[in-house]
Amino acid sequence: MPTTATIIDGKAVAAQIREEIAQRVTALKRERSVPPGLAVILVGEDPASQVYVRSKERQAQEAGFKSLAYRRPDDISEEQLITLIEGLNEDPTIDGILVQLPLPAHIDEGVVINAISPEKDVDGFHPINVGRMITGAPSLLPCTPFGCIQLLKRTLGDLSGLDAVVVGRSNIVGKPMAALLLRENCTVTMAHSRTRNLADVCRRADILVAAVGKPGFVQGDWIKPGATVIDVGINRVATADGGSRLVGDVDFEAAKAVAGAITPVPGGVGPMTIAMLLRNTLESYCRRNRLECELG
Repeated sequence: MPTTATIIDGKAVAAQIREEIAQRVTALKRERSVPPGLAVILVGEDPASQVYVRSKERQAQEAGFKSLAYRRPDDISEEQLITLIEGLNEDPTIDGILVQLPLPAHIDEGVVINAISPEKDVDGFHPINVGRMITGAPSLLPCTPFGCIQLLKRTLGDLSGLDAVVVGRSNIVGKPMAALLLRENCTVTMAHSRTRNLADVCRRADILVAAVGKPGFVQGDWIKPGATVIDVGINRVATADGGSRLVGDVDFEAAKAVAGAITPVPGGVGPMTIAMLLRNTLESYCRRNRLECELG
């Protein structure tokens, strides 16, 4: 009889985490007059980025944060953007700074990320935070990989000793995902476009993370029976009626007949990214004020 994988409900897990954060913020606000502060900078008019920033603003406010959005035209100079970031670095009421990517072509994203104080880098992209993550030192972790780890731990419990394969080696997801799995004592393989016998590599994974940006790339017969599949991909594809829909990097229908558990797209990893952004902001607030964060 065919099996069907457990669907990992990232939306529900993210809501639970946001509620835990809101309860902690409520308690902190009884002790201190200034709540955690999150500043989001949006450059230009990209529709997807605008929707994402509005969602961040709303969820930050619902959690009890001070939430500020700085919307700037796409012809802002790199110097002007850096000046804005430097002012937020010095603002004692701001604990987290996030610059929504991508930026216009005339602005160097690396220069902008490096301008953010590592203590306020709630995206976890600053090289200092990356170095701290790799060496196991306390740091603000990249939100999407951090969210994937939370889903895995809440689904599987202890990850020690499991074989994990990460397909994709981007700086935003693939590389930090591998580092965080290693911190959880997994045996980690990074696979990518040059990997030989990719399907065979994937078939040995107890945990398979797909982050390649190609719709339906990972096939159902690439998955070890009972494995846990984390699909980070968000791809918009055309439908027969002339519309479109979101799909992941995994052939979901084929995979769910083999896997033990799998994240859907949408509703899997996506909601966890903002939840981890809020968690990082709260953690920054607690560190800067020498408080116990009390987060799982």
